[in-house]
Amino acid sequence: MQDTRTIESPQMAGVPALPASALLEGRAALVVDLRSPGEFAEDHVPGAVNVPLFDDAQRALVGTLYQRESPQAAFAEGREIVAGRIAELCARIAALAGEPLPHADLAARVRAASAGGIEQLERAIAPIPAAALPERPLVLHCWRGGLRSRSVVWLLRTLGLERAVVLHGGYRAWRAEVVRGIESWQAPRACVLRGLTGVGKTLVLRELERLRPGWTIDLEGLAGHRSSLLGGVGLEPVSQKCFESRLFERLRARAGPVVVFEGESRKVGDVILPRPIWRALCGGVNLELCAEPARRSAVLQQDYLAARGSVDELARILPAIEARMRRPAHEPTLVELLRSGRVDELVLLLLEQYYDPLYRHSQLGTSYAASFDASEPARAARELAAWIEAHAPRGACEPSGLR
Repeated sequence: MQDTRTIESPQMAGVPALPASALLEGRAALVVDLRSPGEFAEDHVPGAVNVPLFDDAQRALVGTLYQRESPQAAFAEGREIVAGRIAELCARIAALAGEPLPHADLAARVRAASAGGIEQLERAIAPIPAAALPERPLVLHCWRGGLRSRSVVWLLRTLGLERAVVLHGGYRAWRAEVVRGIESWQAPRACVLRGLTGVGKTLVLRELERLRPGWTIDLEGLAGHRSSLLGGVGLEPVSQKCFESRLFERLRARAGPVVVFEGESRKVGDVILPRPIWRALCGGVNLELCAEPARRSAVLQQDYLAARGSVDELARILPAIEARMRRPAHEPTLVELLRSGRVDELVLLLLEQYYDPLYRHSQLGTSYAASFDASEPARAARELAAWIEAHAPRGACEPSGLR
């Protein structure tokens, strides 16, 4: 929305800055991430909206100039890029915030504010600690809370958006909160769902979460991967940093007498489980889920063949599995079975000759406190909930999320 008012060119002043810990206080905030789309895609504050000051190519150009020429050359290039897109960027942020913008020549304002060079601009818009989040806070950040975010916050505040503040330390500070929070997590009693590939551990875990909100941590869901060679088919695996941000949010939200995981190896796809999570998995009470081969085949087909393009994706990966199976040369290849529609045969073959032997070997010496039929996930979840509540230590039913 464009306001018809005009405003005079403002004096430079510092900008209010909030610590990353303020985002954990529970007040709803609109978080605007000014980093490039590539930076945002790797990881971001949960719920943040990406309004990039530089696109990926522009960020690369500025970075190259900084490294190969000088900070001044990079600053000059960045200044012109920002001047060319600042009006559109501020308008988008104001629209997200539901605020009108008065008329102002923002390109001229950017050039005037930055005419004295990097050092002068750094001093003019230095971060000033803010005592607390304002009402309906509008929190902007870049990678380290530097010129990208502070200059935009300063401009927005001159346009009347007084609730605009900068995240002190930027994304880097948020990342430090995530790492610190995960490393300090004290796990309650853990239960670990284990069972052969395809029994439906994830289905039961999600039904349990529906019945007892806050009990579970779906590591595969957070990672976007099913934790096997074929585990990324039809999914969108995330980076280590993104996984940890999602995990941190889940740890803060969860509650219950125990934490319930699906059994995993130390790696879920390319994601490595943080030490507190791995310790909880290794020290948890093992609960076995069982299902007949036909049911397991149906679960796997739904998991791996539902998404568009999954057949082609499977066809690219299956030869790597077949190389480990030592199948007779005269038999159809796994890809031939897939392409010819002999999917039931393919799945049962993979279970009998690849997945089941691997899983049984990995579970040697594992003992189970109880076993459950997972053929009907809702029923299995009810039985699990009843078993856990019957075996939870007295007084253990209080919320136990990360604080």
